[in-house]
Amino acid sequence: MSSYERIPLTDFAQHFPTLTELSSDAIGGRVISVSDDFFASVHSLLRVEPAASLKGQFGPNGALYDGWESRRHNPAFDWAIIKLGTTGTISGFDVDTSNFNGNEAPQVSIEVLSAEDADDKDPSHDSPQWKEVLPRVDMDPTSRHLFTIPETQSVTYVKLNMYPDGGIARFRVYGHVTPVFPASVEQVFDLAHVFAGGTVIFTSDQHFGVGSNLILPGRGKDMGDGWETKRSRTPGHKDWVIIRLGTPGYLEHAEIDTAHFKGNFPESCELEAFSGDDDAVLKSDAEWTSILPRTKVGPHRQHYFQLQNVSDRQYSHVKMTIHPDGGVKRIRVMGRRTPSQSSSSASQEIPALLPPRADLPLLGQFVKNAVSSAVAGKTAGKVVSALPLTAEAFLPFGQVIQAYEENSAPRSVKITPANAGTADKFHKLALTQSSYPDGSNASTGISVYRCRPASPSDGLVSIRDLERHPHTNQAFVPMGSGSGDVRYLVVVALNKDDGQPDLESLRAFIATGHQGIVYNAAVWHQPMTVLGQTLDLACVETQIGDGNALDCEVLNLKEPVPHAKVA
Repeated sequence: MSSYERIPLTDFAQHFPTLTELSSDAIGGRVISVSDDFFASVHSLLRVEPAASLKGQFGPNGALYDGWESRRHNPAFDWAIIKLGTTGTISGFDVDTSNFNGNEAPQVSIEVLSAEDADDKDPSHDSPQWKEVLPRVDMDPTSRHLFTIPETQSVTYVKLNMYPDGGIARFRVYGHVTPVFPASVEQVFDLAHVFAGGTVIFTSDQHFGVGSNLILPGRGKDMGDGWETKRSRTPGHKDWVIIRLGTPGYLEHAEIDTAHFKGNFPESCELEAFSGDDDAVLKSDAEWTSILPRTKVGPHRQHYFQLQNVSDRQYSHVKMTIHPDGGVKRIRVMGRRTPSQSSSSASQEIPALLPPRADLPLLGQFVKNAVSSAVAGKTAGKVVSALPLTAEAFLPFGQVIQAYEENSAPRSVKITPANAGTADKFHKLALTQSSYPDGSNASTGISVYRCRPASPSDGLVSIRDLERHPHTNQAFVPMGSGSGDVRYLVVVALNKDDGQPDLESLRAFIATGHQGIVYNAAVWHQPMTVLGQTLDLACVETQIGDGNALDCEVLNLKEPVPHAKVA
């Protein structure tokens, strides 16, 4: 006989805090068959948002409800079969009859089935392989009903039965994801992703949007499926979230996405990492390592950052702190799992990481930036993944010149209508600067560089030369950038105290044909390197122009030279 415990709603946080909602349509959960949904569509069962009241609204079949409602007078029972968004072990359920009063389902039971028992096809409602995990239990009108059960084996399908008929607003299946990892330990993927077993174990505040949304697939549909804290008026306030990675690993870079947060994104954020168990990480004296210092972020877009202090160290948890408050849609923590995890039964080739819905992206969207074992074996120098160019990540080195989609520009950018309303002007994205000595006869002008494409070897570009311009900043703007294939590599490094490039600060970015860049004066950078096709770039700089060393210093790096991974 099935064993279960009915949990008061007030104790939700005690029993369900680190469980994943395996049935949610946000991770690909879907109803594959139903006995009857005459009055209200069964597909509403798995929505992320709470059920809305539609009181007083009617459609062609009767009163409207946000949930699943079947016809009256069923002589047996109604059922719905759900395929979970990802295989996992189940520990509890939330059966919600909100807004169903007088037409709620009087009783429900729940059965489960694994993918192995389904014989590679969706099961029928009368398959003998169904196993009951929650016996018939009573339901109340317009109420949430929480149940815990002994943790099951891995489950792929769940069948919700209601006796004899009626309505249910939401159905949530809680448990632990059966993690999916790439087959190779050298493959770079999102260690925090829900499909990799990532779990949000703590949030300082989740007033408008829950922290667990941060590790869901895709970029969501609105602000409701991100993490958003309430407004703070306290000087120095900050909010944070702690994520247990799906497996300990070596971290490389991160994405912080503020999609849909256009006027309520954080002013800045920072990332820290920890190695240990959940108990240790939650202690007030836990020693966190900074992997991304406090960095500004912008509205409604993806931000990509190379991480620091991560070489040859494995971490199990990541903490994201936002200042002072606001909303973030997703966080991706890209890295490689530790060799000790290589024998995991969950290891699969990358194509198997695709969730059931074709519109959800690959688990590791930066898979192409992975450093293969073959490449790593023959490359002695530092290898830096080239990330998409963003203004925030490039800020220590210079400025990015580009137009922005509506409500996605940095807050400091002034935008006004121009050309009799046919254009938008993004004002003064960068200023020309120079500090040449008096009498040097330096002048500002525009030149054009016609750059032939580089030919990366195994996706690696060798960084053999770096240059800097001690007395001027320097802008490069692509010309004829209509082609979507236009890309160029931007490699930069800061100065050490002795004036040499600091290779620990070395960063690589991929710029598109719609982005220009401005190197700050004295910032070390690789000579312009275009990818794929010849590209003309307009260059704006102040110079003497006679080969004077005041214009440009060039440094040839000694072996082993660093490399940028671009493929």
